[in-house]
Amino acid sequence: MVGKPPVVWRPADWSNYTAAYRGAAQIDRVVIHVAQGSYSSAVNWFQTPGSEVSAHYVIRSRDGQIAQCVDDANIAWQAGTWRTNRTSLSIEHEGYFYDPTWFTDEMYRSSARLVAYLCGWYGLPINRRRIVGHYEVAYTECPGPWWWWDYYMDLVWWYAWG
Repeated sequence: MVGKPPVVWRPADWSNYTAAYRGAAQIDRVVIHVAQGSYSSAVNWFQTPGSEVSAHYVIRSRDGQIAQCVDDANIAWQAGTWRTNRTSLSIEHEGYFYDPTWFTDEMYRSSARLVAYLCGWYGLPINRRRIVGHYEVAYTECPGPWWWWDYYMDLVWWYAWG
Protein backbone atom coordinates (compact mmCIF):
# COMPACT_ATOMS: atom_id res chain seq x y z
CA MET A 1 0.00 0.00 0.00
CA VAL A 2 1.19 3.49 -0.84
CA GLY A 3 2.10 5.63 2.17
CA LYS A 4 0.19 8.77 3.05
CA PRO A 5 1.61 11.69 1.11
CA PRO A 6 2.85 14.71 3.07
CA VAL A 7 0.08 17.03 4.20
CA VAL A 8 0.00 20.34 6.01
CA TRP A 9 -2.62 20.73 8.72
CA ARG A 10 -4.90 23.72 8.07
CA PRO A 11 -7.87 23.00 10.34
CA ALA A 12 -11.34 24.15 9.41
CA ASP A 13 -13.25 26.05 12.07
CA TRP A 14 -15.18 23.67 14.33
CA SER A 15 -18.46 25.32 13.25
CA ASN A 16 -18.01 24.11 9.66
CA TYR A 17 -17.96 20.32 10.11
CA THR A 18 -19.46 17.63 12.36
CA ALA A 19 -17.26 15.94 14.93
CA ALA A 20 -17.59 12.19 14.58
CA TYR A 21 -15.68 9.00 15.20
CA ARG A 22 -15.92 7.41 11.78
CA GLY A 23 -13.81 4.47 10.79
CA ALA A 24 -13.43 2.45 7.62
CA ALA A 25 -16.88 0.87 8.00
CA GLN A 26 -18.54 4.30 7.74
CA ILE A 27 -16.59 5.59 4.71
CA ASP A 28 -17.74 4.37 1.31
CA ARG A 29 -16.42 6.87 -1.25
CA VAL A 30 -14.17 9.81 -2.09
CA VAL A 31 -15.79 12.90 -3.62
CA ILE A 32 -13.74 15.02 -6.05
CA HIS A 33 -14.39 18.77 -6.15
CA VAL A 34 -12.99 21.89 -7.83
CA ALA A 35 -12.94 24.87 -5.49
CA GLN A 36 -13.97 27.62 -7.92
CA GLY A 37 -11.14 29.60 -6.39
CA SER A 38 -7.61 29.47 -5.11
CA TYR A 39 -6.07 27.03 -2.65
CA SER A 40 -5.69 29.74 -0.04
CA SER A 41 -9.23 31.04 -0.51
CA ALA A 42 -10.65 27.52 -0.04
CA VAL A 43 -8.61 26.93 3.11
CA ASN A 44 -9.47 30.41 4.44
CA TRP A 45 -13.19 29.90 3.77
CA PHE A 46 -13.15 26.60 5.68
CA GLN A 47 -11.45 28.41 8.57
CA THR A 48 -14.04 31.22 8.61
CA PRO A 49 -16.48 30.66 11.49
CA GLY A 50 -20.00 30.10 10.25
CA SER A 51 -19.18 29.55 6.56
CA GLU A 52 -20.91 26.17 6.91
CA VAL A 53 -18.65 24.40 4.43
CA SER A 54 -15.46 22.35 4.59
CA ALA A 55 -13.55 19.55 2.91
CA HIS A 56 -11.13 16.99 4.26
CA TYR A 57 -8.34 17.99 1.84
CA VAL A 58 -7.40 20.81 -0.55
CA ILE A 59 -4.83 20.33 -3.35
CA ARG A 60 -2.78 23.25 -4.71
CA SER A 61 -2.39 23.53 -8.48
CA ARG A 62 1.20 24.69 -8.94
CA ASP A 63 2.95 22.09 -6.80
CA GLY A 64 0.33 19.63 -5.56
CA GLN A 65 0.66 20.64 -1.91
CA ILE A 66 -2.04 18.97 0.19
CA ALA A 67 -3.75 20.75 3.07
CA GLN A 68 -5.83 18.66 5.42
CA CYS A 69 -8.67 20.75 6.86
CA VAL A 70 -10.91 18.13 8.51
CA ASP A 71 -9.75 14.91 10.14
CA ASP A 72 -10.92 11.83 8.21
CA ALA A 73 -12.90 10.65 11.25
CA ASN A 74 -15.00 13.82 11.15
CA ILE A 75 -17.74 14.76 8.68
CA ALA A 76 -16.90 17.58 6.27
CA TRP A 77 -19.79 19.64 4.90
CA GLN A 78 -19.04 19.37 1.21
CA ALA A 79 -21.43 17.36 -0.94
CA GLY A 80 -24.74 19.09 -0.37
CA THR A 81 -26.40 15.94 0.99
CA TRP A 82 -26.12 14.66 4.54
CA ARG A 83 -25.95 11.02 3.46
CA THR A 84 -22.96 11.67 1.20
CA ASN A 85 -21.25 13.94 3.73
CA ARG A 86 -21.69 11.31 6.44
CA THR A 87 -20.12 8.49 4.40
CA SER A 88 -17.45 10.15 2.26
CA LEU A 89 -14.09 11.85 2.22
CA SER A 90 -13.74 15.04 0.18
CA ILE A 91 -10.93 16.54 -1.85
CA GLU A 92 -11.09 20.10 -3.18
CA HIS A 93 -8.78 21.08 -6.04
CA GLU A 94 -7.66 24.65 -6.60
CA GLY A 95 -9.08 26.10 -9.80
CA TYR A 96 -12.20 26.72 -11.84
CA PHE A 97 -14.49 24.30 -13.73
CA TYR A 98 -14.02 25.95 -17.11
CA ASP A 99 -10.30 26.72 -16.98
CA PRO A 100 -8.25 23.56 -17.52
CA THR A 101 -4.96 25.41 -17.03
CA TRP A 102 -5.46 24.93 -13.27
CA PHE A 103 -5.43 21.14 -13.62
CA THR A 104 -1.68 20.57 -13.59
CA ASP A 105 0.15 17.27 -13.64
CA GLU A 106 1.43 18.09 -10.13
CA MET A 107 -2.14 18.49 -8.90
CA TYR A 108 -3.39 15.30 -10.55
CA ARG A 109 -0.45 13.26 -9.26
CA SER A 110 -0.67 14.57 -5.71
CA SER A 111 -4.42 14.02 -5.57
CA ALA A 112 -4.17 10.54 -7.12
CA ARG A 113 -1.50 9.51 -4.63
CA LEU A 114 -3.73 10.72 -1.78
CA VAL A 115 -6.75 8.85 -3.16
CA ALA A 116 -4.71 5.66 -3.64
CA TYR A 117 -3.64 5.91 -0.01
CA LEU A 118 -7.19 6.62 1.21
CA CYS A 119 -8.63 3.72 -0.78
CA GLY A 120 -6.01 1.37 0.66
CA TRP A 121 -6.42 2.64 4.21
CA TYR A 122 -10.23 2.50 4.19
CA GLY A 123 -10.57 -0.63 2.04
CA LEU A 124 -12.29 1.10 -0.87
CA PRO A 125 -12.12 -0.43 -4.35
CA ILE A 126 -10.42 1.80 -6.88
CA ASN A 127 -13.24 2.43 -9.32
CA ARG A 128 -15.62 5.16 -10.44
CA ARG A 129 -18.35 3.93 -8.09
CA ARG A 130 -16.13 4.78 -5.11
CA ILE A 131 -14.18 7.75 -6.52
CA VAL A 132 -16.85 10.14 -7.74
CA GLY A 133 -17.30 13.68 -8.94
CA HIS A 134 -19.42 16.04 -6.88
CA TYR A 135 -21.90 16.10 -9.79
CA GLU A 136 -22.57 12.40 -9.19
CA VAL A 137 -23.95 13.00 -5.70
CA ALA A 138 -25.54 16.47 -6.00
CA TYR A 139 -26.94 18.83 -8.59
CA THR A 140 -23.78 20.64 -9.69
CA GLU A 141 -21.22 20.68 -12.51
CA CYS A 142 -18.31 20.08 -10.14
CA PRO A 143 -15.55 19.12 -10.96
CA GLY A 144 -16.53 20.32 -14.43
CA PRO A 145 -16.00 19.22 -18.03
CA TRP A 146 -12.21 19.57 -18.00
CA TRP A 147 -11.53 17.12 -15.17
CA TRP A 148 -9.57 14.34 -16.92
CA TRP A 149 -11.11 11.26 -15.32
CA ASP A 150 -9.30 8.61 -17.41
CA TYR A 151 -5.88 10.05 -16.66
CA TYR A 152 -6.74 10.60 -13.01
CA MET A 153 -7.99 7.04 -12.46
CA ASP A 154 -4.93 5.63 -14.25
CA LEU A 155 -2.75 7.59 -11.82
CA VAL A 156 -4.71 6.34 -8.80
CA TRP A 157 -4.20 2.75 -10.02
CA TRP A 158 -0.52 3.39 -10.66
CA TYR A 159 0.07 4.79 -7.16
CA ALA A 160 -1.89 1.96 -5.59
CA TRP A 161 -0.29 -0.90 -7.51
CA GLY A 162 2.82 0.48 -9.23
